[in-house]
Amino acid sequence: MSSRTSVHAPGVLDTNPFTTPLRQSRAPSISDHSASGRPHSYFPTVSSSEPQVRKRKFKTARLVPGEYDEKPWALEKHPKLRWERAIFYGSCGLGVAIGAFICYQAYSSVTNHDYCLVMSDDFTTINKDAWSFEVQRGGFGSGTFEWTTDDPKNAYTDAEGLHIVPTLTTESTSISKDQMMDNYVLNLTTDGTCTAEGIDECSIRSNKTAGTVINPVRSARLTTKGKKSIKFGKVEVVAKMPQGDWLWPAIWMMPEEDTYGEWPRSGEIDLAESRGNHGDNFTSGGRDSIISALHWGPLPEVDAFWRTSGQHQIRRTDYSAKFHTFGLEWSEDYVFTYIDSRLLQVFFIKFNKLMWDRGSFGKALVNDSALYNPWVQTGQKNTPFDHPFYLILNVAVGGTNGFFPDGVGNKPWGNESPTAPKEFWDSMANWLPTWGEGDKRGLTVKSVKMWKQGGC
Repeated sequence: MSSRTSVHAPGVLDTNPFTTPLRQSRAPSISDHSASGRPHSYFPTVSSSEPQVRKRKFKTARLVPGEYDEKPWALEKHPKLRWERAIFYGSCGLGVAIGAFICYQAYSSVTNHDYCLVMSDDFTTINKDAWSFEVQRGGFGSGTFEWTTDDPKNAYTDAEGLHIVPTLTTESTSISKDQMMDNYVLNLTTDGTCTAEGIDECSIRSNKTAGTVINPVRSARLTTKGKKSIKFGKVEVVAKMPQGDWLWPAIWMMPEEDTYGEWPRSGEIDLAESRGNHGDNFTSGGRDSIISALHWGPLPEVDAFWRTSGQHQIRRTDYSAKFHTFGLEWSEDYVFTYIDSRLLQVFFIKFNKLMWDRGSFGKALVNDSALYNPWVQTGQKNTPFDHPFYLILNVAVGGTNGFFPDGVGNKPWGNESPTAPKEFWDSMANWLPTWGEGDKRGLTVKSVKMWKQGGC
């Protein structure tokens, strides 16, 4: 990079505004020192008697003086500018007005039904007028591994509310490990405790050769069947989910009567289901995720829940950390579930077509046979979700229906294995340490409220 130096004759003032100094400077002399011997500022103060060199305003040499006006565009405002401003601000105002109108339309279109409270429980105790225990060991059609009881170790209340807590069978009964594995008969019908009717639901014999074991875990399942139910209305459950591998907490509803036939012909409504596993192990989430769904179809093989389901995941925490409100709003025209408020919907289904058509069941074949429409007689678009449903609270363990997919999260059993409960039990050293202590491994329910649609 080159530089140029201006050279002037002695005594000639440099008129270049870039090289002209503001004031003449000189080197400090002895006289510049104060009495203390310290020098004054390196640049001495210029006295008023010394000549001042004025700093001149920079002027470009590219323009000939007098030929151009300064900022000619500012001397007269062009008429187009006024129209441009009018169009801009008018468009902004119109946009705000349209947005406000759309918000108002959306707000005014929200349906707000009248509701009548039919149940309110804060669980100071387990109210037998509202709740019943389902006692069996057959897996409830999902192949789960727990034996549900009315044991106070598995369901109890305290200052926090209701706790549904799974326990090891060897810890909460007199059954030993050896008996659980071989030559022991569990018969809940003989005990007079079984609430189911089938043999497999109420009894089992352990056999080491066959790999058949007594249910390794006990838990609880409470329902309002025959006591509290609604046909259209609203439900809110304030609860905290459990933590622990292969725990399956659920807040859901089933029909009071099999009006249209066995499951899933008469429907099922899941408000909130979760997995106790850490969420990193599942693409569809663990205890950081809540799943809601409607189950429906003419046969179990074609359950169309995947068409009417939703999921919500939270970050940096999970649903076992604190209480949340899990809600349902259900009418003749729609059904949706939500978390904490109606603004956070997990899924929304509008009954705007026949459920048979929604599921495309007319095009499906099972075992090379066409399907029968179990809802054709009603002609209603919301069938089978048009009859009374009751509420269920439970914590299941494991299962072979696919809720826990094979090969995910170091799952120790296979869904098609005839010895899945034994495979689960054999891996206890891996999953038991993940279960929280005390009631942390359980579903904690602070309150339940249920309303029917309409006036009281």
